[in-house]
Amino acid sequence: MTVQAIKPEEYFIQNEPYYEPVGDEVPVFEAAYRQRLPVLLKGPTGCGKTRFMEHMAWKLKKPLITVSCHDDLTASDLVGRYLVKGGETVWVDGPLARAVRAGAICYLDEIVEARKDTMVVIHPLADDRRVLPIEKLGEIIEASAEFCLAISYNPGYQSVLKDLKQSTRQRFVALQFDYPNATLETNIIAKETGIDHALAGKLVKFAGMTRNLKGSGLEEGASTRLLVHAAKLIKDGVNPVTACHTAIAQALTDDSEMLVAVNELSASLF
Repeated sequence: MTVQAIKPEEYFIQNEPYYEPVGDEVPVFEAAYRQRLPVLLKGPTGCGKTRFMEHMAWKLKKPLITVSCHDDLTASDLVGRYLVKGGETVWVDGPLARAVRAGAICYLDEIVEARKDTMVVIHPLADDRRVLPIEKLGEIIEASAEFCLAISYNPGYQSVLKDLKQSTRQRFVALQFDYPNATLETNIIAKETGIDHALAGKLVKFAGMTRNLKGSGLEEGASTRLLVHAAKLIKDGVNPVTACHTAIAQALTDDSEMLVAVNELSASLF
């Protein structure tokens, strides 16, 4: 039986990802990393949680292994499994085991979307033990000082079936994320896409209008990510109203009446 090894250099971020701090999240994360504390990122979709993790991995000069969690993600997907290759039985580490062995940052995005057995796997890594038991190998991997576990979730999508239990939450240092204030968000849109600040400001104002509709026809308002998408279309010559319709309105809802309402909001600005 062979265990395939990781090449940490494959997971390094070479160029600095653009990120504008909203509060003290950068020094808090750095302190948590130095103290070997796991980190929980809370906030709505598209507000910059993943970009923040990429920025911190670059800043700390550590490899980053990201897992986008989903309904079918099992503990074996995270830890690893046996595969037969060329007639030989090979143990292939999952992303979590690779991160622990390599001393990387492992980021589990939208952790509540994964199956419940994944929580059992991360608990020993998220307390003083900092170990990953691999039952199928009869092995317990001790995390090095360089390893960091980070998870994220959107509290706005909490439900009885998809909630983060207290037994999990109380293992983590929590950082709250939200959409930036209008001035900062305008700067981010302009910097990310190259459109002028006046157009970026109108997009941010439009986003604020849609966010006011949360719970009144929309599950979520326009995220910073969607604003960037619309701005990139505008930069490439697409009419702003069309860009808002395709990149924002259609992404927010399929309800025909709400689409009309959201499109009217963008038309009033552009």
